[in-house]
Amino acid sequence: MTGKPVSEMSFEEAMAALEAAVTALERGDVPLEESITLSEQAATLKRHCEKKLKEAEEKVAQIVLDANGNPTGTTPVEGM
Repeated sequence: MTGKPVSEMSFEEAMAALEAAVTALERGDVPLEESITLSEQAATLKRHCEKKLKEAEEKVAQIVLDANGNPTGTTPVEGM
């Protein structure tokens, strides 16, 4: 993992760090204490990724078109 705090990571950065942690854990060659630390970091990264995805979902909007097919604005997607 980089020295960057998880809260400042982009979704892509956090996802890459999460994948690296999971890969290391799956290999099974990590000492117990490091496995515990990696598991805790993975949980934090997972929550951060979920938060970023939720924020993105909330921003998703349906484009409203006029009778000629021109965009006139946006409305929230139903269910968001």
